[in-house]
Amino acid sequence: MNDYIEQASANVRLQEGSRVIEQLLVECYLKPGISTKELARKTLLPVPVAAAVKKELIKAGVLQQGRGVYCTSTGNSYIEKVWGYDGIDKRLYQKLMEKETDWKSELADLILRLQPWFQARPQVNVQIDQSKCTLETSLSRAILGLRNHTLIGKKVLCVGDDDLVSVSIGFLLKRLFPSGSYPNAMIDVVDIDERFLSFIREIAEQEKLPIACHQVDLREPLPERLQRQYDCFFTDPPYTLQGMTLFLSRGISALKSNKGLPIFFSFAHKSPDFMLAMQREFIRMGLTAGETIPSFNEYEGAEMIGNRGQMIILKTTEQTRPDITTLFEDALYTGEVKRTLRTYSCKECGESVIVGFQGTYATIEDLKNEGCPRCRHDTFDLKHKKTV
Repeated sequence: MNDYIEQASANVRLQEGSRVIEQLLVECYLKPGISTKELARKTLLPVPVAAAVKKELIKAGVLQQGRGVYCTSTGNSYIEKVWGYDGIDKRLYQKLMEKETDWKSELADLILRLQPWFQARPQVNVQIDQSKCTLETSLSRAILGLRNHTLIGKKVLCVGDDDLVSVSIGFLLKRLFPSGSYPNAMIDVVDIDERFLSFIREIAEQEKLPIACHQVDLREPLPERLQRQYDCFFTDPPYTLQGMTLFLSRGISALKSNKGLPIFFSFAHKSPDFMLAMQREFIRMGLTAGETIPSFNEYEGAEMIGNRGQMIILKTTEQTRPDITTLFEDALYTGEVKRTLRTYSCKECGESVIVGFQGTYATIEDLKNEGCPRCRHDTFDLKHKKTV
């Protein structure tokens, strides 16, 4: 089947990649008799392109045309057994996929089951920029992953998880699959804080969730066993430019090489200058910003950011590469950045620039926005840092 999908993508010269063909097939599976126009709307493809993809899949024997478009028995079997849709509650799935659905009412029982776990979370460690999002925000992130077709039968990574997104995804899968079996779905968590990892392991064991936890210091590259295998990742990194770049880089190293894979990136609302520096880093890593949702995230007791943060859905491209691939030695957390004086050298001309407390530039994003004072290049290496 994957060969058929890749062949269809190549024959149609589909720039969006093979993921959109998967989505098209799933729509035919969930809604037999769907029209070509509706398929185009669901997949955001032009109607002629959706029709061309449909034609290729009919030739491959996985779709058939009648009064609308249907999966063949071969297509149905593959979607259920290999892609992991066997036993799914189709009614609930289709309801949750609609943005107009009041999912909080639809999943009221699930929220009640999650409440005791969220109330029992370990205390946050502000020194490593932890802050707890609300239960509803955590579950909203899981719903967002579902609507972007990256939960059912997929390998999901949480890069840091004091927000228990892994747990919300696990509970959502349980609700979608009443039989308790969700083939091929896997959720991994990497975090430096063993308290949260132990807590998540306890929940996963008691609730029989497909979650595995790994204690990892993200200053170091991910272990080889965790690289190049995931379909998406969620992260809510330290709210510094260095923290953002590091967490995104580690997550990118864990993704498969396919283009169009989503990254669910939570971050504080920032000034236009900081956002400019952020977007420069996205471009440097070959990422596109598909959607930005202001005030998507709500936090408990995070007055410094107004208890709210944005969600940015990034997408991979053929040019996606992690910006940081080696040991990270720069200041990372907010407290570190404020207390250090750092010397950077321009990668283009070697000019040295002081950044930080009483430095020429207050922050690295200021330096990157301004550019090297000698050549205006905007990439730098850390050469030295000291606490002040």
